[in-house]
Amino acid sequence: MKKLGFIGAGNMATAMMSGVIRSGIFSADEIIMSDISAARLDTLREEYGVSTTSDNTEVVQNAEVFLLAVKPQYYSDVIAEIAPYVTEQQIIITIAPGQTLASLAERFGSDKCKIIRTMPNTPAMVGAGMTAVTPNANVTEEELTYACHILGGFGLTEVINEHLMDAAVSVSGSSPAYVFLFIEAMADAAVADGMPRAQAYQFAAQAVMGSAKMVLETGKHPGELKDMVCSPAGTTIEAVRVLEEKGLRSAVMEAMRACTRKAKGM
Repeated sequence: MKKLGFIGAGNMATAMMSGVIRSGIFSADEIIMSDISAARLDTLREEYGVSTTSDNTEVVQNAEVFLLAVKPQYYSDVIAEIAPYVTEQQIIITIAPGQTLASLAERFGSDKCKIIRTMPNTPAMVGAGMTAVTPNANVTEEELTYACHILGGFGLTEVINEHLMDAAVSVSGSSPAYVFLFIEAMADAAVADGMPRAQAYQFAAQAVMGSAKMVLETGKHPGELKDMVCSPAGTTIEAVRVLEEKGLRSAVMEAMRACTRKAKGM
């Protein structure tokens, strides 16, 4: 019996798998993964040494905890396939937006399944992920702690109420895309001012990473940290003035609200 299984072996599942191996939570021989792509499975087996299979039911029958890491549109078919093999002792972890605990339990055809709904993000690929977690009533505190320990192998975890999960999609699950867009725009401006492209990306990305670290480690309000950079009649306050004039704050908020609405409808 393996400790951990993955149904679906895309980028997110691979990031999560590599994170738990890198952090020493599980060894490669304690993990089993399934996917429809034989080439993908060959690559994972060769690069990471995990067990692989094209049979989703084999994962369920050989893992104490398994992650359902397929796209939302495939959930119905995959759950119908594996549901007869799921036991009441197993922990099921899902990572798809819009799939509520109630709807998942209904699809599994059991009100006794232990289901933990999560929303990770792609920085898990570098061990800096943020994962929102919400369990159903069948998951014990000990099991929840264990699941968070697994998910902590590739970043931070936070247990939230399920009604906040759609907001977690927009503020965390999808938000790396907004940040990448911001970094790209910053770099484009630096290139326009004469800086080489590679150097511009390094300056912009490091500034974003350092700024985020200041928020997390100082505990100061982002507005206070912003004010610390804005000297009277200086360069920074002039840039901030233009960003406010162009509606940066409102654009970000409207984009995130649209993301949340989309998540609710999935």
